[in-house]
Amino acid sequence: MRKILVLLLVLTAVSCGQRQPGWAPLRDHILTRWAQDVDPENPLPEYPRPQLQREAWLSLNGLWDYAIGPKDAEQPAAEGKILVPYPLESALSGVGKHITADEALWYSTTFTVPRRWKGQQVWLNFQAVDWSAEVWVNAQKAGAHTGGYTAFSFNITPLLKKGSQQLVVKVLDATDNDEQPRGKQVSHPEGIWYTPVSGIWQSVWLEPTPTEARLVNYKAVTRADGKSLQVTPLLEGAGEGDRVLVRLLEGEKQLAGHRLAPGESADLVPEVPQLWSPEHPFLYGLEFCLERGGKVIDRVQGYAALREVKEITDDAGHKRLSLNGKPYFQFGPLDQGWWPDGLYTAPTDEALRYDIEQTKAFGYNMIRKHIKVEPARWYYWCDRLGVLVWQDMPSVTDSRHGGWEQWKWASARDDSRLTDTAKTTYYKEWGEILDQQQVFPCIVVWVPFNEAWAQFDTYDVVAFTKAKDPTRLVNAASGGNSYPGAGDIFDSHNYPDPHMKFRSGGMQIDVLGEYGGIGWPVEGHLWQPDRNWGYVQFKSGLEVLEQYRTYALQLKETIASGVSAAVYTQTTDVEIEVNGLMTYDREVTKMPADELYKINREVIEAL
Repeated sequence: MRKILVLLLVLTAVSCGQRQPGWAPLRDHILTRWAQDVDPENPLPEYPRPQLQREAWLSLNGLWDYAIGPKDAEQPAAEGKILVPYPLESALSGVGKHITADEALWYSTTFTVPRRWKGQQVWLNFQAVDWSAEVWVNAQKAGAHTGGYTAFSFNITPLLKKGSQQLVVKVLDATDNDEQPRGKQVSHPEGIWYTPVSGIWQSVWLEPTPTEARLVNYKAVTRADGKSLQVTPLLEGAGEGDRVLVRLLEGEKQLAGHRLAPGESADLVPEVPQLWSPEHPFLYGLEFCLERGGKVIDRVQGYAALREVKEITDDAGHKRLSLNGKPYFQFGPLDQGWWPDGLYTAPTDEALRYDIEQTKAFGYNMIRKHIKVEPARWYYWCDRLGVLVWQDMPSVTDSRHGGWEQWKWASARDDSRLTDTAKTTYYKEWGEILDQQQVFPCIVVWVPFNEAWAQFDTYDVVAFTKAKDPTRLVNAASGGNSYPGAGDIFDSHNYPDPHMKFRSGGMQIDVLGEYGGIGWPVEGHLWQPDRNWGYVQFKSGLEVLEQYRTYALQLKETIASGVSAAVYTQTTDVEIEVNGLMTYDREVTKMPADELYKINREVIEAL
């Protein structure tokens, strides 16, 4: 009887979907519906880098050992399991702890390299770790990296042994020490400042490449004629006799192809060019084959789009944003990219895609990615689904440490008083973000500063950004200190109504970088039941809709007077901030989606 009872208990546990020992999502706050789909044996199983994909790879996501100890001490004994790649503080990590500036977070796990990879180099890839990471394989140092928003890799081939391999990662994250970019993270969350994110928060994986040479990335730029792509493969270890076959594809059909020497570029011209836009998000496939002695030694798949973004002047003399040679009003939400269960990390790829799909369903054509950089798959979905992206640089501080002139031109005295270390770190990380993100055609505007938070040397930062990527527009400081001619865009914030109190006087493209913030705390879908915050608050979806409609009518008037884009705050509620179009758990859309779509399309078509 006892054996039968035990068996029944086990079967009941399995049928109720209980998780394997060592992991369960914490339930201190609300969760999204996708939390139940997280598989602790294989979380986020999709290939992490869809813009540069190889066939052979091995995910290391899953349950790792973790420990927290003094930052200068040796690795302590494991104190439990953490689910990688969800950050330490998140519910989905299964831990929900914080670390201080004086502590280190340690990860450890084991893995086995597939036998079929023998004779190749093995690369250990981290898509993102916040903020400083040191990595050891089999007790030998593999390397180190700083910066919470960019990917990094180590060739671990010399460190491997037979059988099982041991991987150890040490993470330091001081969060709000005003020396490192960290966006909305603070040690003590309140208002518009949120829970800190520490440690591994994007996928970790292994990948084999040839020992001789490899493809590491590519650039794909739409030519000025708007009908051809200039594609440049980026190689490592390539020799004089090597060649790269670059193929432009539509499905399996080759539209154009060139064989290039290292360092060369190809002009790929489809016979009937298809331009990418939110209304027609057409992507061309790219294939790169690295050849040595007539033999393919490395092969990767990518993609590209034909699309052109630049400044244009309309018939009334207003400078406008354009897409593919025509004035195009860009309208979308401020997207923080936070989740109640994963914080920086969406619970699943389906969840990551959902926010973008809803943005499209609401009638918008643009997203301002607010002081956060997303995983590569987020931009991939924007490319595929058709959404323009304004990409912010994550702020170094959560305050100005200087002046803030919203309604007149600023001067150098308004600069934030950052240390030289903070400025050097900013340039390092912003440069890495620009290098990494250029491959995504959805990104059309770079935003180096938000408001006047840690804003410094604006002309120099704009020049740095333009030098890194001359193909996109630069919005120097969204809602921040404005300097004549600094960047292509003059950006003002105003809450709650969409009113630009100060313009560039025709010197730049005028945009309304933030407005709105209509709040409605929906009971049963709140991060916490009290202390909820919004710019303005209402008590029903009907009230929210009518206020949104009123703002839309005002916005159309500003478009006629020369405003070329607008950003509504915001996609979802975030923690105690209740300004979202959707609740934080994504369960309630606060306005009827069909009405919202109709209003937004009328705004966009007003230009």
